[in-house]
Amino acid sequence: MATIEECRAALDQLSRNMAKAEGDVRAATALDRSLSCRITDLDVTFVGRLHGGAITDVVTVPGAPQDKAQIRLTMSGGDLVAMVGGELSFAKAWGSGRVRVQASLRDVFRLRTLL
Repeated sequence: MATIEECRAALDQLSRNMAKAEGDVRAATALDRSLSCRITDLDVTFVGRLHGGAITDVVTVPGAPQDKAQIRLTMSGGDLVAMVGGELSFAKAWGSGRVRVQASLRDVFRLRTLL
């Protein structure tokens, strides 16, 4: 089980990876959307904005946030850390139900390039 600090570090690393991405991945980061990442085993949600090729303005809120983000991810902390670390593919995690995504279909296809 990952800690809140490890999950936050994984999101920071994802943001850094996005900022230096090129090609198709860089194009996928061109979104401007509200974003939430609910960590089920820690009962917290990271809320921020996907903007300018990075994840910005991230705050941690207990439980589920009242406002619904345009892109909502739900997973365990360990799965977040494993995906960002390259040990778990987004497609495999999503297909097996370990990661849930609520977003427009177009955004989902872009997201799979990022994770």
